[in-house]
Order: sequence, then C-alpha cells, then structure tokens
Amino acid sequence: MLTLGHILKALSDYRPTGEEPALSTVVTDSREVERGSLFVALEGERRDGHDYVAEALAGGAIAALIERPVVPEMLTIDLRQEASPVPDPISTPVQLVVEDSVRAMQVAAAAWRDLFPVRVIGITGSVGKSSTKELTHAVLSSRYRTFKTPGNRNSVLGLPPALFQLRPYHQRAVLEMGMYTTGEIARLCEITRPTIGVVTMIDPVHMERAGSLENIVAAKQELVEALPPDGVAILNQDEPLVMGMASQTAARIFTYGLDPRADLWADEIESGGLDGMRFTLHYGRTKLHTHVPLLGRHSVHTALRAAAVGLVEGLSWDEIMQGLKDEAAQLRLITASGPADSLILDDTYNASPASVIAALNLLDDLQGRHIAVLGDMLELGEAEEESHRLVGRRARRVADILLTVGRRGRLIGEEALRAGMPRQRVLMVEKAEEAVPLLKETIEAGDVVLVKGSRGVALDQVVAALAQGRDRKRD
Repeated sequence: MLTLGHILKALSDYRPTGEEPALSTVVTDSREVERGSLFVALEGERRDGHDYVAEALAGGAIAALIERPVVPEMLTIDLRQEASPVPDPISTPVQLVVEDSVRAMQVAAAAWRDLFPVRVIGITGSVGKSSTKELTHAVLSSRYRTFKTPGNRNSVLGLPPALFQLRPYHQRAVLEMGMYTTGEIARLCEITRPTIGVVTMIDPVHMERAGSLENIVAAKQELVEALPPDGVAILNQDEPLVMGMASQTAARIFTYGLDPRADLWADEIESGGLDGMRFTLHYGRTKLHTHVPLLGRHSVHTALRAAAVGLVEGLSWDEIMQGLKDEAAQLRLITASGPADSLILDDTYNASPASVIAALNLLDDLQGRHIAVLGDMLELGEAEEESHRLVGRRARRVADILLTVGRRGRLIGEEALRAGMPRQRVLMVEKAEEAVPLLKETIEAGDVVLVKGSRGVALDQVVAALAQGRDRKRD
C-alpha cells in the first residue's frame, strides 16, 4: 500500500514509528484528485499548479507536494532543509515543500519502483508506441500479472505519477516512453530501470522542440543505452535509423521486421480490411500462419513487436497468439456510421507523416469510394513542408476525394494537385467547422471517410458532426 511515509522516506531521512496515512493516487491535475490523493503542483508554461492546491484539497487530497506554501493555516513540512523535523505520526492534510516538485515526484516514483522486482519493458519510437504497449500488455498478460501505463502517460511529467499504481503482485510492467527533447527518456530510464527496450520507428515528430532528426534519434536511443548487459534491445530491422542503435547498447539485440534477416519476421501479408490482417510469422524453424484483429499493414509491425517481447520473456506461441488476438488491446482508430450509410474512420487522436500514410494505406485496403479528410500535422519543424507534401502524394493515389483542413493541410492538397489529382476532387478549407457542410454534400452511400490530423486541428469535431453511431475501437 502506498503511503505518505513512502513519499517522505524518498525525500528525507524520515523513518516512521507509527501508522502512516495511505495515498490512493498521485496526480498532477486537480481535476483527477480523489479522496486520499497526493497532489503535485507543477509550474507549467500556461498554468501554475500552486494555484490549484486549495481546489485539490477540497476535492479530497490529503497532501500537496509544492515549491512554496500556499495555505498558511495548513501543516507544512519543509523538506528543503536537511534534517527538517517531520512530525510522527503525520497529521493530514499537509503541505510538503521541496526545491523542485518535478524532481521530487520523480525521485519518489523511482523509490517506489525500486520496492518491486518487476521486469520493465520500455517502448519508444516516433509512431506506434501506444498500440505496441497495448498489444504487448495483452501478450504478457496471457501468463504474467502485467502493469501498463494508462492512456498516453509517457512523459517525464506523466509517467512518474502513473508509476505509483505499481503493486507487489505485478510481474511485468509495460511502459510507454515519449520525449520532446534529449535527456527525457534517459531520465525515465533512471526512474524505471527497464530490462527490455523496444524501438518502433523514427519519424520527424516534435522536430520544433527536438531541433533535428539526429536529435530525435539520439533521444530515442537513450532507451537502449540504458539497458543492462542482461537486457534485450528489440529493434526494427526495416528501419536503418533504428538498427543504427544496435552498437549503442550493452544489451542483447533481437530484431523484427519484414526483412528475412530479422530474428522474427513476417511475409505473405494480406489485409482483410476491417476483419484484420493475415500473415505468416517466421522465427528460426517455426513458421506460423496467423490472423489477428489488427487494422492496416503497419499493424503487422505492432504484432511483431509484441510477439518479440513474448518470445524474449519465455512465452509459448499459444500464449503469444492468445494475446495477439485480444480485441480489447486494439485502440485509437474508431469506426462509426456516417451519413448515407457511409463508414467513418476516426483517427483524430494525433498525426505524423508515417501514421497518416499508414491510415491512408488502411483506407486503400477497404471497399468503397475513398474520402480522405486530412488536417495539419504539427511540431514537424523544418520537415513540415516536405512531410505534408509526402502525404499529399500518397493521398493522390488512394483518395477519390481529398479534403484538407488548415494552413499546413493545404500543402497536402496542393501536392496532390501537382501529382495529377483532378481539381474538382480536391477541397481545401482553413477550419474544421468549414469541412462539415462540404462533407455532408459530398458523402454518398458506401463511402469510406478517413478523418485524421493533429489534435490541435480539432478534426474530432468533424467526426462528431457526421457520426451516426460509434461501432468499435481498433488500431
């Protein structure tokens, strides 16, 4: 059971003699507070968590980790001073004052993780982290009691509080690791101590913050650099930038991909559209024909990653296949009924060049007239124009009608026109709400409508305006 004493012991020389107050959760958002929470006040670019301490306490928090006292009448323990007095027993509510609330939260999370002999699987890459996490969790859960980071809690601010959900019964932990710049994944590895590292692929995502593709590679590489000699780095044989990491780790290398040189590889790939994918797995002398409920050809790599972790962790093929066929592990892309009995593919969670092209490839696999509604891809830095034009060239080959949203999305439409798409089949608007009436006029019975763009473009509003009913969630 997580207690306030665990936090204090990680941050001071506190040694309790009596019963300690239990903590239900550790949160950084006052809206997520529940009875018994520890609220960590973080100072961000737009908001300062210290402004929400009183709200968190009113919502049931029993402690706040802060950099300055904000509620004068509350018990305050100043941990900025060495050997600061800590009352025993501790009464609540209480303010714990530290020099750096982010660092303190991370130190406490590392101390909590160190209490358990759980084997950690870290997953990073520019595309496919969440789907790989979900499917890997499903595979490992066929034998082990497995923890996974909830939602997209994959950053230096999101993963540490999620880590407090680890419990003594967990045998494996599957943790998604994201980054905006170098040093962040290294810090996550210091906190979580992964034994296995999975790298998906490298794409120019967050270029505005990372600065260059080389910096993105260096940042993702921090996962394999942190692995111990008895660990395993699971690398994508089909991605030269990923395979370049093989020389940067002390761990054993295990490769996957569509290249027969990989340790685990696949061929004979056939798409069944919304019914999933069929392919043949090869591992040594083992050859398995399989059908999994995954959408799009890119999902074969997702299956290979999850299967690779299963093999490394000693699972049988029956156990691995049980996990790969778990429909509950599919996520993100949602199918919905649209106007005139059309089908909407809602992939508005986020967007990068690779993920948009993967979504277009899925659209290409489906029967019906293809309408692609594509919005801006954000945070691409110097790769912004070429990335959008790359998507435009693929859209020209897949879409019967292309509707772009946003200033950057216009580059997609312009490139599709330049590649030969008839002008009457390309529509370009600036805002999401402008797309809705055009689509209602355009969509016909049997159409398949893909809607994809970065969250900042708000294409989810387009889906909400068109969807007649949501059917199922997949990736």
